[in-house]
Amino acid sequence: MEKTLKSVAVNYGVYLSLILVSFTIIGYAIDLELLVNFWLVMLLLPLVSIIFGIISCAKAKSMLNGFISFKQAFSSYFITIAIGIFISTLVTFILFNYVDQDAAIILKEIVLEKTSTLMESFGAPASEIEKAMIEMEKQDTFAIGTQIKSLAQGFVFYSIIGLLVALVMKKNDPNEA
Repeated sequence: MEKTLKSVAVNYGVYLSLILVSFTIIGYAIDLELLVNFWLVMLLLPLVSIIFGIISCAKAKSMLNGFISFKQAFSSYFITIAIGIFISTLVTFILFNYVDQDAAIILKEIVLEKTSTLMESFGAPASEIEKAMIEMEKQDTFAIGTQIKSLAQGFVFYSIIGLLVALVMKKNDPNEA
C-alpha cells in the first residue's frame, strides 16, 4: 500500500480519535450520564466511527484515480478505525483509572441503576435483577483487561463492517492484468 494511503488513514484515525476523546471529556465535564446514554454510545458514536472509515476509504480510492483493491480499501478503513478507538480507549482508561477514580464509581452506579430499571421495565423477576446486579458489581469496567476485551470486540465488529465497505468500494483497474 502506498504511503499516501496510510497517511490518509492515519490522519482520519486521528480526527476520529479527537471526536471520540472530545465526547468522553465533554461527557466527563458536563454530565457523566452522557457516557452511558444508549443512543450516543451504542448508536451515534459507532455510526460516526464507521462514517470516518468510509470517508478514509473513499479518499484513498480517489487518490488512486477511482480504483482501489479490496485489500487497500479494507486497510484504509481499518487503520482509521483502529487508531480512533485505540486512542479513545486509552484516554478513557487513563481518565477513569488515574485522573478520577471516583467518576468511575459514579458511572458504575449509574449503569447499575439504568440496568435495573430496564430489566424491571421488561418484567424481569426480582431474583434475576438481583443476580445481574451482583454480577455487574463484581466487574471492574475500567480495568485494563476489561478495556482490552472491549477493544478487541470493537475491532471484530468494525472489521465485519469494514469487509462490507471494502467489498462495496473496491474497483479494479481494467488496465492492470
